[in-house]
Parts: sequence; C-alpha cells; structure tokens
Amino acid sequence: MPRNLNRRNFVSNVVSAAGAGWWASSQSDCVLGQSPNEKVAVASIGVGGKGSSDTDGAARYGQIVAICDIDDQRLKQKARQYPDAKMFHDYRELLSEMGDKVDAVTVSTADHTHAAASVRAMRLGKHVYCQKPLTHSASEARLMRETAREHKVVTQMGNQGTAHDGFRAGVELIRSGAIGDVREVHVWTNRPYSDWAKGKMYWKQAPQLTSRPTETPPVPDHIKWDLWLGPAPERPYHTSYHPHDWRGWLDFGTGALGDMACHTANLPFMALQLGLPTRVHAVSSEVNSETYQARATITYEFPARGDQPAVKLVWYEGSENGKRNLPTQKMPGNQVPTDSGCLLVGDKGRLYSPGDSGDQQQLEVAGQVKTPERTIERLGNEVGPDENQKREWIRGIQGGSTPLSNFDYASVLTEAMLLGNVAVRTGKSINYDGTIGKVTNLPSAAGLIERTPRNGWAL
Repeated sequence: MPRNLNRRNFVSNVVSAAGAGWWASSQSDCVLGQSPNEKVAVASIGVGGKGSSDTDGAARYGQIVAICDIDDQRLKQKARQYPDAKMFHDYRELLSEMGDKVDAVTVSTADHTHAAASVRAMRLGKHVYCQKPLTHSASEARLMRETAREHKVVTQMGNQGTAHDGFRAGVELIRSGAIGDVREVHVWTNRPYSDWAKGKMYWKQAPQLTSRPTETPPVPDHIKWDLWLGPAPERPYHTSYHPHDWRGWLDFGTGALGDMACHTANLPFMALQLGLPTRVHAVSSEVNSETYQARATITYEFPARGDQPAVKLVWYEGSENGKRNLPTQKMPGNQVPTDSGCLLVGDKGRLYSPGDSGDQQQLEVAGQVKTPERTIERLGNEVGPDENQKREWIRGIQGGSTPLSNFDYASVLTEAMLLGNVAVRTGKSINYDGTIGKVTNLPSAAGLIERTPRNGWAL
C-alpha cells in the first residue's frame, strides 16, 4: 500500500472498482485479498450472547480496540479477554471518541438498535458487520443500503450459512437451470419453538404472551436501561425483555420471520435474484398490540426478472391448537419435512433443502444433472461458516472480494421479508412499490414500514 494512500481511501477505491451490484461478489472465483501490514481496528458493539462470538471472530482477523455493551457485567467479562480494548456503554460515545482509531465495527445488539448503530458508524466511514436480521423495519433496510453505497464501506450481515461452500454450490446449481424455471417456493421454520413435542420455546410470544408485565422491578445496577431501549418507545425495565426474550416483542424484535427468513429463505432469494415483491398477503392467528402472532402463512409475489418468470414464495411459521404450520407439498422422496427448510418447484424438477442454512440440497429431476460452472468463490472448511463470514468481511476491507451477504444484497432480503410482518399487522394484502419503498394501497401501513424513533435516537 503506498504511504500516501490511507486505509479508508484504499478500500473505497477497491469497492468502487468492484461495482455496486448486490451479487457482484459472485462474478468470479477470486482469491481473497492479501492483508496489508497493519491489522483492521475493530470496535464491537454488543459483546454478550452472539456478540461474544462475533467479537472473537473479528479478533482472529483484526484487532479489537473498543468494546461496548449496556450490560456492565458482560462488558467487564469481555474486557478480560481484550484488556487493551477501551470500554463503553453508549456506542454513540464510542464512535465520537474513537472515530479516528476505528476502521470497522461489529453490531450484535437487539434488532431494534441494529440500524441506529450501523448507520451512525457508516456515516463516519466505518465498515460494518451487522447481525441478522439487518434491521427492525423495511425503511431501515433501505437506509442501510443507501448509506453503505454512499460511503463505499465494506459490509456483511450475519446470516452465517451464506459463507458455507454448500450454500454457494446450491446457488450455482439453481442458477444453472437444473430444475428449470422456478415459479413456486415454500419456506418454513420451527421458530419460536425449540422443541415442538414438549412445547419448549426459544422466546415467548402469542399465544403464551400477549400483554406487557404489570410489575416494575428496579433496574439492576449493571444494566443501562435507557441505552438498551435506544430508539424504541420508553417503557419500564423487565426481565421479559432483557437479556433474551426481546425477539417476540413488536417494539424490539422481528418475530420468527425476522429471525429466520434471513437464513431459510436465503438460498432461493439469492439463487433466483428475487428482489422486492409487488404484493404480500398474510393469513394469521389473532394479532395483539404487543407481541408477534402464534401462526402465520405469508405469500409473497415477486415479478418476472429478465428471462426469469414471476415467483410465488410462501412462508410458514408457528402453530395453532398444537398443530404445526407446514407446507402440504410433498418433499422429494416423500420425506417428512424437517423442522425448517425450503422447497423450490421448477418446471424440470424440484429442489429440497432441509435445515436453515441452505447448505444441503436434494434434487428430484429426470436424468443426470451436470455440475454447474463455479461462479462464486469458496471459503473452505478450515473454520466454520460463522468465522468464515468474519474472515470474508475483514479481508474485503483489506482489498479482497466483496462479501457475499453485503448490505446491497442483505438489505433487499431483509426489506422483502419484513413486509410479511406488515401484512400480518394490517390483516390485508399490501401492494408494494419497491422503487420508493411504499405500500400503495393502504396508507395506514406507513407507520409499520417506517417507525418514529424516540427523541435523541433519530437516524
């Protein structure tokens, strides 16, 4: 690297030359860029739970110079691993004070603060790795995309399956025409349950939980509650929200759809280059004003794209009266559907991917299938896909190829899928104009597309 070209300008030039297409990184089987002499300086926002492994993954390829968490216990625990990293409770203070010492940030907070932290960082020219789902609302997803493009930063969303070699081979297989033109896709999830037979849940929502707790326990000394709320409306502290069960609450999480569609719908979405739907319709169990519904079947209509036909994608989540909500279509070999998976129906055959990550595929076609040409780089199996995503992101910052789940791609996937929650809340079919990000047939949906942040937290 020439001495008169600093790291940020160098990376901006590389990214500009690579182009802004959201599938740009699949254009060639290129080798990841070589590291410059100095390491990428990373600040980690959210270091508990998934944030802990995100921090450790980034540390293997960069240098952790700052850590931030609203939970003082988690923050101090992580500080023992990274004693040279400066500690913060407020990411706004971190970015203000450490701006010239940080190249990149990881954002591993609750859904409702993803965009608030990421957008602020990108506007300062920082590269961002943000956990899934990328945002809490469709409008935030668009803002993330626009901000990343404007500031030419290297980005990655944490849907780890994207970094799996099997997932990338599956994208190539579908694009090769192995099952012909695809007009129908079915995607289902086991969430919010972890064990359907025993009724165990990852987090609580309807029908078990439909209203706020009435008790108001004191905020623990180690929790900065106002900072945890961030842009969300103010409410008293309760363990029903923090540290784990926030995902089922409308103000903080995105429900089963937001949690898992970025994984389970990822394979068909990327392979078919679906973009944004024009119409979304939902059938669900009863909705309430606080938590996500117990069951929903959501149908997305995507228009034709070039020589690819229009696609109907159906999402299934939850249960009712003890019965799981699953597709009725037969799986290849008449298998029983796994807890989570997707099925693509083409005019030459079908492809079934059991599990969330899309890294395995089972074909049902007549005759032999030719191995498709490799068009997407492989990251290898020396480490798992979670760490590979951090590796791909850091090396992208250092001049390598564009990460596959960059915000150009990931924001479209997020925006598209979160429209399903809008359709559930309205109880009506919505028509969506993706060029302007608006529901055109239902003015009342505007508040569900774009929320109003709390004072002091505007984007």
